[in-house]
Amino acid sequence: MSDLKNRTLTIEKTFNAPIDLVWEAWTQPEHILKWWVPNGMDVQIIEHDFKVGGKWKYTMLMPDGSEFVSEGTYKEIIELEKIVTSADFKPMTEDVEIQTLFEADGDKTKFVFSVIHATPEYCKQQEEMGFYNGWGSALDRLEKVLDTIILN
Repeated sequence: MSDLKNRTLTIEKTFNAPIDLVWEAWTQPEHILKWWVPNGMDVQIIEHDFKVGGKWKYTMLMPDGSEFVSEGTYKEIIELEKIVTSADFKPMTEDVEIQTLFEADGDKTKFVFSVIHATPEYCKQQEEMGFYNGWGSALDRLEKVLDTIILN
């Protein structure tokens, strides 16, 4: 097993929303539908069994007509603190682990999103394929969803 630091890509962000809303937007299908995919695309939630051992599977239709499938199994859930899941994003990324950490900071939420890869080489390849742009834009959309929830 190689050094964890060299196999992990991480994005840290502070959302201007209380932790319960960030948790809800991250875990509830009606909100996931609004931020999981790039602008102008739609996601379908095939399965969303939010419990340890539960499976999740989302698909999105690509402009060329092919399907992009995201799926995994929840390994650990500590409410309002941590979610750990296996993940495959076929055809681009397979056999990674996602660790998502939530920490209340007054009426804001500190958020740490890490993806752990099998090898440092695979991690570097994923970074070069646009990890930070892709997930960064998804988290920007999540921020907009949170603003909408707060306003309602």
